Amino acid sequence: MIKAENITKRFDGILATDRVSVEIKEGLVFGMVGTNGAGKSTLLRMMAGVLKADEGTITIDDRPVYENPAAKRDVFYISDDAYYLNNGTPVDMADYYGAVYAGFHRKRYLELLDQLGLPLCRKVSTFSKGMKKQVSILLGVCAGTKYLLCDETFDGLDPVMRQAVKSIFAKEITERGLTPVLASHNLRELEDICDHIGLLHKGGVLLSRDLEEMRTGIHKLQCVFEDEEQASRVLLGLEVIAKERRGRLQTFTVRGVREEIEARVAAAEPVFFEMLPLTLEEIFISETEVAGYDFKKLIL
Repeated sequence: MIKAENITKRFDGILATDRVSVEIKEGLVFGMVGTNGAGKSTLLRMMAGVLKADEGTITIDDRPVYENPAAKRDVFYISDDAYYLNNGTPVDMADYYGAVYAGFHRKRYLELLDQLGLPLCRKVSTFSKGMKKQVSILLGVCAGTKYLLCDETFDGLDPVMRQAVKSIFAKEITERGLTPVLASHNLRELEDICDHIGLLHKGGVLLSRDLEEMRTGIHKLQCVFEDEEQASRVLLGLEVIAKERRGRLQTFTVRGVREEIEARVAAAEPVFFEMLPLTLEEIFISETEVAGYDFKKLIL
């Protein structure tokens, strides 16, 4: 587990992270969401041991990570602007990281390069941004580390390649328990892969929630009622956190147990009733509004 406790970091008086506390459990995909300048990259660099926190502690499996080679061997950090050897090819990069990480899987790396159509012996400096990103992701996946820290992982990748990368992550998670930490300013990119999401804003963590728990605890209802009296009976006792009306069709976002909500609404016999799945974006809009924030201003 990666554990950050009350992490604060400043650069020339500018507060980058402000008392951040977060736990990243093994075998799960942790999504770190926030606008540019929210502190995502700084936090990832501290988790990788690249930067030292001014205050607080970061541990990898109960070991301090900064200036600790044993802990760092379990972590691979993919920067948004990854470094490549001068005139280096993908094969040269494999030689380099193979010397750094004892568990580097060279055969798997070469196979994945071939599957993605990346040239083995061409200089990486001549690659497009998306191709460079693919090489850095494959190096990270094949390094054999327990934790993979990815900064803006999908930036520069086309939709097909994004799905390919997600499939590679899924395979590594299933087969060897890889724990990816994915930082992004785009919540939609993380919706179909993450198990847990942390929302950063101005250097602090606003929310850190398990997605499955969030999805099972909040629901969207669409109803048509005979009259307002019937609507009042249905809503009485429900925890409504958002509502919208278009003509006779009313939409409610409700917190609670799905079965109990369904039973209450059905018992009132409305003209029309259905429960719809919420997108991750809709869930976070509801959660941040309850916390007193406007999610659309934070992310969208």
